[in-house]
Amino acid sequence: MDQAMHQVPLPSFYTDLSEDQAAERIEAARRELGSRLVILGHHYQRDEIIRHADFRGDSYKLAKDATLRPEAEFIVFCGVHFMAESADILTPDHQKVILPNLAAGCSMADMANRFQVRSAWKQIGQVCDLGEVIPVTYINSAANIKAFVGENGGTVCTSTNAPAALEWALTQGRKVIFFPDQHLGRNTAWKMGYDPEADMCLWDPFQPMGGNTPEKVAASTFILWKGHCSVHKRFTVEQIAAARESHPGVNILVHPECPLGVVKQADFAGSTEYIIKKVRDAAPGSVWAVGTEINLVSRLAKELPDRTVFCLDPQICPCSTMYRIHPSYLSWVLDRLLDGEVVNQIRVPEAVAVPARVALQRMLTIGTGASAVAG
Repeated sequence: MDQAMHQVPLPSFYTDLSEDQAAERIEAARRELGSRLVILGHHYQRDEIIRHADFRGDSYKLAKDATLRPEAEFIVFCGVHFMAESADILTPDHQKVILPNLAAGCSMADMANRFQVRSAWKQIGQVCDLGEVIPVTYINSAANIKAFVGENGGTVCTSTNAPAALEWALTQGRKVIFFPDQHLGRNTAWKMGYDPEADMCLWDPFQPMGGNTPEKVAASTFILWKGHCSVHKRFTVEQIAAARESHPGVNILVHPECPLGVVKQADFAGSTEYIIKKVRDAAPGSVWAVGTEINLVSRLAKELPDRTVFCLDPQICPCSTMYRIHPSYLSWVLDRLLDGEVVNQIRVPEAVAVPARVALQRMLTIGTGASAVAG
């Protein structure tokens, strides 16, 4: 949404705060606001933010956690824009959802807009019965994409419940269009037993018929949108080979937003919640090369010093948009609340929120099912 592009500059008072000063101000504001405030922190946030979160989790868990404090007036979502939109859609009108930095967007979510999706839907309808096509959108998408899905009988999914969501979709229809992340769709369908070549096609929104023949679209069970995560696409089979050479017996654990070749070569693949549980449940002394965002990997390494945990990518690329939630922004929005001013509120128009809520509630109803793509 346009408001994600209009973050006002912070007063110099906040940008000049030291890490300790910012932390002290945040905690003081939290104490004063008390039960009026709840802070949600995504796993990919830096430690300086996570330390203040009442709930931490991945997109799926936080979508549920947002509803657990009905008495709170303010939900401060330390994540990215689409997550705050989902929280606004799922929570009552009296609760105000706040994103500390409106510039915290998601490049993957930007890879599918409503105009492109409606155009694809129309083109697919030229070669398929749309009554048999079920749209499924990854939660990493704009609210109006979720609304499109809700209007057309589909569901939202996360990396946690993608297997359950796709299984559900194929009980409702014969074909799935999945957006915006091609890799999560391909990896999940592959683990369900579908052939990436025979049963799937890639839809390029900048090409007629997505760059496919009408026959290929009609024959494919899964139409995968040409989108990706800029962090997870960095992981490679060469990195896996290097990790195995330098650490004999290493466990390779990756996120299903990675390319299929990486998932095939890994020992395990699953959502951020799955990754955390897998490493925490592992035996002391075990070695783990993890293919996901560096803040989560570093946190696991610090929390579990009796095992070796390192990032599969030696260049350790953080999620640049998640990183825009700096403690100075969190301190600023909390201080404004203390002064009676709500800034950076995320408000999804009702015309969009109603059908998007249908798709999000369906996601929660479907649940997690098979919660991981195990290699």
